[in-house]
This record gives sequence, C-alpha cells and structure tokens, in this order.
Amino acid sequence: MAHIHLGEGSFPLWALVLWTFIGAGLISTIVYRIRNGGIKTHQIALAGIGAAASFAVFQLNIPVWGGIHMNLTGLVGILAGPLLGGLIALVVNIFSAALGHGAVGLLGANTLVNATEAIVAYYAFKALIGMDWDVFPASASAATLGLSAGAVLMGVIIVISGVNGSALPRGDLTIAVAGLVGLNLGVAVIEGILTGFIVQFLASVRPDLVGLTDQEAREESTGVTA
Repeated sequence: MAHIHLGEGSFPLWALVLWTFIGAGLISTIVYRIRNGGIKTHQIALAGIGAAASFAVFQLNIPVWGGIHMNLTGLVGILAGPLLGGLIALVVNIFSAALGHGAVGLLGANTLVNATEAIVAYYAFKALIGMDWDVFPASASAATLGLSAGAVLMGVIIVISGVNGSALPRGDLTIAVAGLVGLNLGVAVIEGILTGFIVQFLASVRPDLVGLTDQEAREESTGVTA
C-alpha cells in the first residue's frame, strides 16, 4: 500500500546507498533462512498467486498526493509467510519499476517498506490467532497494522533522506509527508478490511492455506471448541 512515488535522482546519493544496502541485507537474510530452513510446498503456489495479484493491484494508482494504491502485501504476508512475502515485495517492485512505477534507484527503500508490511502482518496475524481472535478481525487487524507500519516507515525514509531540488525546509517536508502518511493509514484500514474478508473466505474452505489446521488439531486434542 505504501510506496515512494519519487523519480530518479530524488534522493541524495548517500540515501540511495543506505536504503539499498539495508534492503539488500534484508533480502540476503531472507534467502539465507529459506535455504537453511526450507519452505512448505503450498507456500510456493501461494507466493506465485500472491505476487501476480499484488503486481496487478499495484498498478492501479490513484493520483492523489503523489499517488496511493493497494498492493495486498498484508494478505501476501499472511498467506505466504514473512520470508516469501519479503521476496514477493522485491519482485513486485522490480517489475513495477520496469514499467515506470517507482524509481529503480528506490528499489531498496520500497522493498524495505513493502517487505515490512508483509512481515508485520504475518506475525501480527499469528499473535492474534494465538490469542483466540476470530479469523476476520485477526486478519483485518493484522493487515491494517502491517500496512500502517509500512506507511510510517515510508514517511521516515523520506524525511531522513530529504528530497533533492525541494525548496521545503525539513520541518515543512515532515508536515507534508505526515499528511501523505495519514492518507495511507486511511487506505490501510480499507485494504485491511478487504484482506479480512479474503482470509475469512479462505479459512472457511481451506484452513490449511492460512495455517489454521495446526490450531484446530491442538483444540481437538485438548477438547477445546470454538
């Protein structure tokens, strides 16, 4: 949902190097963990579907305050997991940049933003389900929380980096970015609700796709019913 819609050369060189380095570090860590721990077979199929859906929705840009859109990264994180969710964020940003949606130089920063959304959404969903929340409020809240974290991180990255050629003092830039973040937080709620409906439907027909079969097995073994 959050995405830095600035052109090439908008960030100073040191900022490009910094966010690219951090983004590369995150992706390297994800790849290392996948190679050592492996992933479940069904997650691979979900990752492919999630990447295609995320990329398609990603291109539907509303030209308001630099551009806002949904990208389903919260849903991707919940279904595919934090590791594949981070890789999907990278892939979607690469293909989007190739189409002119986002600068190539900002791949590191945008991957950090979107991977954060997927990772936070996944762990928030697992935590809420572990607290016996129902699927809809758990997934809607988790997705909203993940997308909100990405929106805030996007704002922090822009304010820290500054924008080349901008006449705004850092304080005014912070206020302008805060408005953009606030707008994205509103969209996060809408996308969170949509994610809740999707996850609730999947849980009703294929609970294994959202990782609920293990919980059901534990409840049956202890005699606990919902």
